[in-house]
Amino acid sequence: MFDLEEFLADCRDAVEQDPSHRAAREVAARAVADPAAVLKGLGEPERAGVTPLYQSETLTVLNVVWGPLMNVPAHNHEMWAVISVYTGREDNIFWRRIKDEDGETIEAAGAKSLAAKCAEPLGRDIIHSVVNPINRLTGAIHLYGGDFFEVERHEWDPETHIARPFDIENTRRYFERSNALLDAT
Repeated sequence: MFDLEEFLADCRDAVEQDPSHRAAREVAARAVADPAAVLKGLGEPERAGVTPLYQSETLTVLNVVWGPLMNVPAHNHEMWAVISVYTGREDNIFWRRIKDEDGETIEAAGAKSLAAKCAEPLGRDIIHSVVNPINRLTGAIHLYGGDFFEVERHEWDPETHIARPFDIENTRRYFERSNALLDAT
C-alpha cells in the first residue's frame, strides 16, 4: 500500500543518508513497483498539472500529470532528478549543448521512454524535453535534489533552440492548454 506521508518520510531519510539520487531512486522505484497502490494513494489523475507534495532546500517531490499528447520544451533542472511513472508513459528527449557560428544552441542526443513502474535518474546537467505520447493522462512522481522552485535554470525555445531563463508561467500555460484540449474531448 502506498502511504504518501510514509513515502515522503522515506524520501527525506534517503536524501539525508545520501545526497545523490541513488537512495531516493530506490525509494521511488519501490513505490511505483505497485502502480495500483500509488493510484489509490494519490487518486486517479483527472487533469494535467504539477502538484507539490514536499519542498525543502534538499528535496522537492512533485506529482506531475501530463495531459494527453502533451509536450514541454527542452529545459534543465540544475539538480538531479528521479522520474518515477505510476500510470501512462513519459518520453524524454535528451539534448546536448552545441556551439556554432550563431552561438550556443542544443541538439538532440538521445531519448528514453518511461512507462509505469519505471524510476529513472536524470543527472544535474541533463537537458530534456518531455512528451506524453499517449491519448490519456500520464502520472509520475518527480523527485529533485534541491528546491525545484528556487533554483535558476533555463528552457530552450522549441523552434530556435536558443536558451532563455526558465519561465514557470510559460510552463503553466502548457498544462492549461492541455487541460483545455482535454475538456474539449
